[in-house]
Amino acid sequence: MRFSKQSVSSLRIPAGKPYHIEWDDVLPGFGVRINPTGKVWVVQYRAGGKSRRETIGRVDTVPLDAAREQAKKTLAKVQLGSDPHAEKAQAKARAKITFEAVAERYLKHAQDRLKPRSFEEVERHLKKHWQPFQGLPISEIRRALVANRLEEIAEQSGPIASNRARAALSALFAWTVAVGLADSNPVMGTIRVAAEVSREHVVMDEELAAIWTACRDDDYGRIVRLLILTGQRRDEVGDMKWSELDLDMGLWAIPRERTKNGLTHEVPLSGAALEILRNTARREGRDFVFGEGRGGFSGWSKSKTRLDARIAKAGAVMRPWRLHDLRRTVATRIAEIGIFPHVVEAILNHVSGHKAGVAGIYNRATYAKEKREALTRWADYILKLSEVSPGPSVLIANR
Repeated sequence: MRFSKQSVSSLRIPAGKPYHIEWDDVLPGFGVRINPTGKVWVVQYRAGGKSRRETIGRVDTVPLDAAREQAKKTLAKVQLGSDPHAEKAQAKARAKITFEAVAERYLKHAQDRLKPRSFEEVERHLKKHWQPFQGLPISEIRRALVANRLEEIAEQSGPIASNRARAALSALFAWTVAVGLADSNPVMGTIRVAAEVSREHVVMDEELAAIWTACRDDDYGRIVRLLILTGQRRDEVGDMKWSELDLDMGLWAIPRERTKNGLTHEVPLSGAALEILRNTARREGRDFVFGEGRGGFSGWSKSKTRLDARIAKAGAVMRPWRLHDLRRTVATRIAEIGIFPHVVEAILNHVSGHKAGVAGIYNRATYAKEKREALTRWADYILKLSEVSPGPSVLIANR
């Protein structure tokens, strides 16, 4: 039958039958099903080896032209290899998956792939800042919802927290799309609440001396002094293990699992650094040099606050600073005392044009001597600057 408003209106169920389907002569696969309760438009196709029939809508609410157009779209998808029925089933299944369930799966995936500190930050943002999304189906989280929440986070916790929360959510959705739990990333297209300005703070010599002098004879004091002497990252020193150290050779080998660039890094230890480590008591049953319990050092924030208080009490004038500023300071200061840029990069475990490719493999060994000489010169500079030795007798006693 060639469908028209009049021809469809005249269709009836044949006597003795529960329903009847009439097919359109113009568009094969497009039809109308006549039920005792009314008429509905249908489209029939074959996909995945099975015959499928889907309802488009009621005849009394969906006009013929609109129904035929929808049927064309469905049949076109099938011609291109899609299975509309399967896609709808998947969409319904995804609609039942909540953000909380997806976040839990993502965190299990990310835990083995991120460094502990990075993982803790991502987990904190997803559970704290995106807590209002917990019960929402993942399919209902749209860009406008994300953008609005980012503004709320900025108002409650500041723009930097908003930016970090945005990055954590974007990473989650990128994974969600990759594993087929979502069709798109709603974070894409949102904007950062505030641009972050790169910090270029370098600690001045008098400030460096004040920090060194204020260090106590405790784990945190030793860590801060080692950060100054080695130029390594906070967590690399805080999670240092005895098994990584060769005190006889004066060498610290940081395994690739703990470095930012995934490369094993050998750090020559100056006499000042060795004295600190040799005066650090080993805790029975623990490979970690610092901290207690199962991991490395913790309590960074409180320890930093106490250190700043001691510096202020001593009358030193200090600009606001962070532990990471010490690494930048080491890089700047050792260059100023005459250390070549490629040696500075080798000390910091930076990969650049100087160390790229096959040449870098050979240079790593070549720079071992230069790194040791540089860090020894740097330690001498620090000790002269502070006019103290690194031994426990000169560290400020615990009170």
